[in-house]
Amino acid sequence: MALQKISFKNSDGHTLAGRLELPVDQHPHNFAIFAHCFTCNKNLLAVKNIGKALTSHGFGVLRFDFTGLGESDGDFADTNFSGNVEDLVAAAEYLKSNYEAPTLIIGHSLGGAASIFAAAEIPSIKAVATIGAPSNPVHVKHLLRSGVDEILATGKAVINLSGRDFTIKKQFLDDLETKSLPETAKALRKPLLILHSPQDDTVGVNNAEEIYKAAHHPKSFVSLDGADHLLSKKEDSMYVGEVIAGWAKRYVGNLDLAGGKLKTKHQVLASLDGADGFTTQMKVGNHYMVADEPTSYGGNDFGPSPYELVSAGLSACTAMTIQMYAKRKGWPIDNVEVHTSYSKTHAQDCENCEADNTKIDTFHREIKLTANLDEKQKARIMQIADKCPVHKTLHSETQVISTLLE
Repeated sequence: MALQKISFKNSDGHTLAGRLELPVDQHPHNFAIFAHCFTCNKNLLAVKNIGKALTSHGFGVLRFDFTGLGESDGDFADTNFSGNVEDLVAAAEYLKSNYEAPTLIIGHSLGGAASIFAAAEIPSIKAVATIGAPSNPVHVKHLLRSGVDEILATGKAVINLSGRDFTIKKQFLDDLETKSLPETAKALRKPLLILHSPQDDTVGVNNAEEIYKAAHHPKSFVSLDGADHLLSKKEDSMYVGEVIAGWAKRYVGNLDLAGGKLKTKHQVLASLDGADGFTTQMKVGNHYMVADEPTSYGGNDFGPSPYELVSAGLSACTAMTIQMYAKRKGWPIDNVEVHTSYSKTHAQDCENCEADNTKIDTFHREIKLTANLDEKQKARIMQIADKCPVHKTLHSETQVISTLLE
């Protein structure tokens, strides 16, 4: 993943700070905009995880801080829901001017409601996805209930939300009252994906039902059973990203764009940002995946470890070699299973087996054949397994030639 710091101006001249995530070593086939939840920011872990899932599927994702939040300029007290919508439109204009016009917009919580309104104003948007979105922006007033009376009486109040103080002015409430999400969703006529947890105690799941009923087909609903409103569990946010990516590909088009624009001359590329720990985005041939380390080693366990990838190469090559040989011989093998694991073990017949330097890299490989073969044929298959190219490479003297790319 290539992460770029970007900034752009909104309609009021404020500079908004964002991050543009691009897939590994390819031009994105489509660009998406992500709208974060009320009083959140672009760096919420769930937002980052959803973005990573999308970039692994070839999307470019722009996430940014709304006016007055995070690293963006402006005073949050002077903002309102309409301003959030305008910020999303400004983000779309930035992408159109500097990269490509976005085709997908995603919004979380109040950002989901803003995304539907913004999609109606951004012609390039072909698909909209909402996560835990209220069916009407005015729903956010219940989060402010401790200060609504003061706001109405004095024009503003300081309200604590998620441990932080925010000044909310009456114009914010007045603006919410002017917005009708069901009407906008009904008139939108763009594919809509609604994701919501039935256990969401911040924005009830009945909100998803109201949005779904108002919208026209094509529309889809996915229940995020067990998730909380902020998608605080990584498996929930990663799942949301995977679902959105798979769903959106049906509607956004241009999916073959990336295929002809790969930049590396090598078969495999690994890209790791400084803030991502061990979670590494990879291009393997023309395919994209993630490598990681187990949580016990400080990783996120989002993908196989490097040695698991090496073991996977040995397993796959062994299975392919066996089946290729069997077909040539006319020996019917219904299925080959190759189970491989890696460890460091003591060398056999060593004189000082207790010493650490006597341990060698060891791949334990077990082969299961579903076939009607005699013992002689099975023995020959085991000989052929040792002749698979990856096996031979692991046994041969190898070299790694490294150069620094500028």
